[in-house]
Amino acid sequence: MSLSAFLNPVKEETCKVVASKRFIDEDGKPVEWELRTITADEDEAIRKACTKRMPIPGRKGQFSQETDLNKYLGLLAVSCTVYPNLNDVELQNGYGVMGADNLLKTMLHAGEYTQYVSKVQELNGYDSSMDELVEEAKN
Repeated sequence: MSLSAFLNPVKEETCKVVASKRFIDEDGKPVEWELRTITADEDEAIRKACTKRMPIPGRKGQFSQETDLNKYLGLLAVSCTVYPNLNDVELQNGYGVMGADNLLKTMLHAGEYTQYVSKVQELNGYDSSMDELVEEAKN
């Protein structure tokens, strides 16, 4: 078995998606947003930022961990967005919000946001079940 496939992975390109038809360029065409994938380390950092220790009622000194899924998905979407720069202060000021996560939720309508987050998850490999991945690997 050779390790060359692991030492020379295919370079992943960014993905372009129209997040909303409301943002149009000078030619009247919808502006494409640019997305990237993140590493498992980046994903772990996002998950940690969204996880809280919660006391277990009736059990003194015992805690459970709870992950805020909505916060996680929002931060994941922000981390994967290359363009527009959601951390741009001028853009945030233009919408009257602070923080990239709040900006993204303010820029997009509810349905647009849901579709955008779904695309981010798909791009990062969360769209395939383990059975589908096994079948794909067999072929």
